Amino acid sequence: MGCTISMIENPRGEQVTLKNKKVTDRSKGPEKLKPEDITQIQPQKLSLTLRSGEPQSFKLTFKRAEDYPIDLYYLMDLSYSMKDDLENVKNLGTSLMLEMQKITSDFRIGFGSFVEKTVMPYISTTPAKLLNPCTGDQNCTSPFSYKNVLKLTSDGKKFNTLVGQQHISGNLDSPEGGFDAIMQVAVCGEQIGWRNVTRLLVFSTDAGFHFAGDGKLGGIVLPNDGKCHLENNVYTMSHYYDYPSIAHLVQKLSDNNIQTIFAVTEEFQPVYQELKNLIPKSAVGTLSANSSNVINLIIDAYNSLSSEVILENSKLPEGVTISYISHCKNGVVSEGENGRKCSNISIGDQVTFSISVTSKGCPKQGKPETIKIKPLGFTEEVEITLNFICDCECQKYSVKNSQDCHFGNGTNECGACRCNEGRVGKQCECSSNDVATEDMDRTCRKDNSTDICSNNGDCVCGTCECKKRDNPEERYSGQYCECDNFNCDRSGNKLCGGHGRCECKVCVCDPMWTGSACDCSLDNSTCMASNKQICNGRGICECGTCKCNDAKFQGPTCETCPTCPGVCAENKECVQCQVFGTGEKKDTCKRHCSYFKLIKVKDRDKLPQPHDSSYPVMHCKERDANDCWFYYTYAVNNNTEKEVHVVETLDCPPSPDIIPIVAGVVAGIVLIGLALLLIWKLLMIIHDRREFAKFEKEKMNAKWDTGENPIYKSAVTTVVNPKYEGK
Repeated sequence: MGCTISMIENPRGEQVTLKNKKVTDRSKGPEKLKPEDITQIQPQKLSLTLRSGEPQSFKLTFKRAEDYPIDLYYLMDLSYSMKDDLENVKNLGTSLMLEMQKITSDFRIGFGSFVEKTVMPYISTTPAKLLNPCTGDQNCTSPFSYKNVLKLTSDGKKFNTLVGQQHISGNLDSPEGGFDAIMQVAVCGEQIGWRNVTRLLVFSTDAGFHFAGDGKLGGIVLPNDGKCHLENNVYTMSHYYDYPSIAHLVQKLSDNNIQTIFAVTEEFQPVYQELKNLIPKSAVGTLSANSSNVINLIIDAYNSLSSEVILENSKLPEGVTISYISHCKNGVVSEGENGRKCSNISIGDQVTFSISVTSKGCPKQGKPETIKIKPLGFTEEVEITLNFICDCECQKYSVKNSQDCHFGNGTNECGACRCNEGRVGKQCECSSNDVATEDMDRTCRKDNSTDICSNNGDCVCGTCECKKRDNPEERYSGQYCECDNFNCDRSGNKLCGGHGRCECKVCVCDPMWTGSACDCSLDNSTCMASNKQICNGRGICECGTCKCNDAKFQGPTCETCPTCPGVCAENKECVQCQVFGTGEKKDTCKRHCSYFKLIKVKDRDKLPQPHDSSYPVMHCKERDANDCWFYYTYAVNNNTEKEVHVVETLDCPPSPDIIPIVAGVVAGIVLIGLALLLIWKLLMIIHDRREFAKFEKEKMNAKWDTGENPIYKSAVTTVVNPKYEGK
């Protein structure tokens, strides 16, 4: 507009740290600090002055304090199914005290119990069942909703004594009224005895839970009011207010910095895992059937909860945004939603968060606003006062009814006229009744078009006044409002590709960028191949991307060729013909194989090695028609010359010794013949023995006819001497 520098006001945002107490740095020892003297977050209070579109950033430091005090409240389901669990919990006080002393020297424990709303159909309301809800000869206490048995105390023996006096109770349905109890534990800080330290709530049960809306079964329709209703340490309004909703519980637990540990049986693990996902800074542990593992469960859950820090902020004023970048252990940096948290934090570890606050425009009335940032589950917080730059300093010195504004028809404010009612124009020279005349509109049409001020403004007193956009960074400009700074070409969903600025619908690119959307990089470094050549010498670099000349070459630098033979196979014939005078190209060697520089070496040790060169070297091993190996390397040097180093001697296998081969063949034939003869002889012996055995068997089985011929007469006649007496 032709204004001098001295007449231009350009206020900038700023930040002022109001309270910056350093985080506590001490080792566990005899020195005992009060909880209010321990600092885990820095800074504690600051003031930011915001100008629209200009972010203000600051560092937030978190350090997990050593020996930090802990308050633990044990909230237990005392329905009949938890009878055996109660016996183990009776000695929990002293045992847990001993374990927690390994973590902190300042530990307090409390105890509360719950059953169910004292109306039908959750319990039986017959007089006998109200006195003893259990069946048979079991002696049970009357049902109740929630009872604060023991305020938080450092006396573990007192815990054992009071819990030992508790008796089991009973109800009718399976889900329990645990949400009523959690709400009262969260909001009744004075009765429970919460301090501004780490607050843990252990919720122990073996059943599901009722939530908002279930009260209708008992005729209870009033929503839970989220207030404390303990009289004589007993919740007295369970019959009047419905169960709280999950969202209501999340709000109250967060407001009171309570971290919840759900100690539930394996059967209900899936249900409470889903509930854990809805409640920040909560954990789920598997409770054994009789609660014998409850101490280990609490220790493990506490370590899990305390090892993670998650930042949350209060509600932001309209138009104000906040972003986080976390700098966690081992150099891990995260942005976006993950920028709010750091994990695996041990005692004494320190992490930082970069927090940026930005205002778009000026909030209503421009009054200061206060927001708070705190780690979930911790009482400490950062208080930030936001001040907004909505006006220029020169507005304080405005001149009403100034003669510079057409004889007093407006206020001269920062060198411009703010017209009185009924007057318009740059210097309030026109009456609002005369604005729409045809003569004035003519001067607001570009090139005699029908559009007044390009449809992007109003013709006021013959001059275009461009419309304002909702986004203060977007604006129309030009004599006829024909220009704007937001309708340029985009790339990657960014105006001018994020590498330029939009001026009158045309991108003005930053250095080293070109194109209609500034999406074409002039930097060739992304096209540089491993051999220091642009696109490997096989393409051209356009907009930072290689376009390969030959379609067979691929990749970001044209170095990939899936269908090409390897470099070794490609140069084999030329190396073979030039050095050894053999191969398929020996007759055309000079014509086809002069594209590289040949260097001969004596042996393989003389070949260049990759770690000794400033450029890539390929080692090759090839075989010729005589089964001889030859070795060489292929490389493109820094001067883009192709170099081939070749071992000048072939590595051929030794020639065979004929005499041993012939002798071996003859001996083999003889031995094979003898072996065949022996096998044949053996088979024949086996066959003969089988035949003889068969003959012998048939001979033994043969039967001959022994009858006499009736016409046969023997030629021998036997005569007996009658006088012979055998003497």
